[in-house]
Amino acid sequence: MNELIEQLVALQEIDLVIDKIDDEIKHEQDGLDGRISSLVEREGRINEQESLIEELEKERRTLEDEMTDKIAHVKERQSKMMQVQTSREQTALLKEIEDAKKNVKENEEKIVSIMEQVEKLTAETKEEKNLLKTEKTLVDEEKAKVKSVIDELSKGKKTKKNKRDKQAGAVNGSMIQKYEVLRERRNGLAIVNVLDGVCQGCFMNLPPQKYNMLLRG
Repeated sequence: MNELIEQLVALQEIDLVIDKIDDEIKHEQDGLDGRISSLVEREGRINEQESLIEELEKERRTLEDEMTDKIAHVKERQSKMMQVQTSREQTALLKEIEDAKKNVKENEEKIVSIMEQVEKLTAETKEEKNLLKTEKTLVDEEKAKVKSVIDELSKGKKTKKNKRDKQAGAVNGSMIQKYEVLRERRNGLAIVNVLDGVCQGCFMNLPPQKYNMLLRG
């Protein structure tokens, strides 16, 4: 029994080292993935801003076309004023001209507002693109660094894995299966110490008879 426990303890020590290597690999990869996600988010913001700028420019052109038509209409109505013969016709034309001028003024204000929005968005987009360019360079450098670190960790893991396979081969097959189940259920710890009759894995008191059996091996 003592020999089997020693074999399993040795196996677990190797497994814990492998677990630590896996955690380090995951940490490196997660850090890189986070940086890449930030790049994707920034690219998304840039695309949204460019789409909004395009929509605003389209709206501005539409307003400018409408304003041109309204100005032409005002001029045409003003020319017709010379031909009216009744005050009723004159009043109707004056109202039509005033309404058209009002629409022109409203369009002018909208166009100015759109131009200000476009100017602000264009500046923000330019800044975002500069930041994106810088971040892409840094991420490319980090990719190379992370790859180097992970490659080195993977080499160490391979060495430990070979050692682990050799150690596992010295243990009875059915016992290995039980060991694997326990490791999976207990956060990587299949074998734990018992101190003063207390299990250091679940921190429960062992019955005296079982504790004595453990002491005797």
